Amino acid sequence: MSLGSRQEMGTNNITTVFLLGFPGLSNVRVFAFLLILTIYLTTICGNLLVLTLVSYSRNLHCPMYFFLTQLTISDMMTSSDIVPNMLPMVLSNGTSMSLVGCLTQFFFFSSSEASECLLLTVMSYDRYLAICHPLHYGSIMNPRLCLKFILISWTLGFSLTSLIMINLSQLQFCRSDVIDHFFCDFDPLLRLSCSIILQTKLHLLSTILNFPIILCPFLVVLISYAYIVHTILRMQSISHRHKAFSTCGAHLAVVSMFYGTLLSIYLSPENGKSIILRKVLSLAYTVLTPLTNPVIYCLRNKDLKEAFKMIKKMK
Repeated sequence: MSLGSRQEMGTNNITTVFLLGFPGLSNVRVFAFLLILTIYLTTICGNLLVLTLVSYSRNLHCPMYFFLTQLTISDMMTSSDIVPNMLPMVLSNGTSMSLVGCLTQFFFFSSSEASECLLLTVMSYDRYLAICHPLHYGSIMNPRLCLKFILISWTLGFSLTSLIMINLSQLQFCRSDVIDHFFCDFDPLLRLSCSIILQTKLHLLSTILNFPIILCPFLVVLISYAYIVHTILRMQSISHRHKAFSTCGAHLAVVSMFYGTLLSIYLSPENGKSIILRKVLSLAYTVLTPLTNPVIYCLRNKDLKEAFKMIKKMK
């Protein structure tokens, strides 16, 4: 079926969608395929390495690394939800998937991203306690509280996304079956629908949910790091300052990359972004961020590097 005939579909509900992906790749499709495949395999191996290091090294059995393992699980979920379907899309100038599959992809993607927002917030609070209240850190950030934070992060992430999914499932998808994107995101899915009233309701719901999922966690991160920076600058010893900065440097780098792209896409006006820019920003946090997270933590974190050396010696 040609693209023109796809866009002139009638009023019946559609059961299959066609994702255009990256139609301008032309002669570099094989290179792009190999590059994305390499990034995906490196992402999975890198995150599995972090999980292995934390699991096998007793020195890493502490709250910060416990939260890091959850972050790696979220990254692998996001990457595995998006990239395997993107690979044939790059080679074939687009790909088809069922509408149910498209909605399922959106659900797991949104849930993992929402959970990651909350996990990064918990990690910033953990660094705040460790640097600003070191004497009380052990008594406050106990294993029970850590487990509560993890359960709340994952439960809220999936629960809030389920509210969107319940409403999305009630839409009539009849306007078109073409999505000009490389995965099933919220706005591209809404453009397929001809249920105007429900679309308005979903836009309002999405705006409201941005506060507990994105804005509130981001504000907590900013406040936490404001206190952290203030505390570090008051330290008399330069070595203590350096040590304090090193314990939160990796997390700050990950937070900056993650929230930078997320805020650019979901909280900036839709009309102000071209389709190409939206795809590039989406690539940043769906493909590159899950790759860079383990790289940043492994390169900047002395404990992880020491654990890696110990495991190599054991072998």
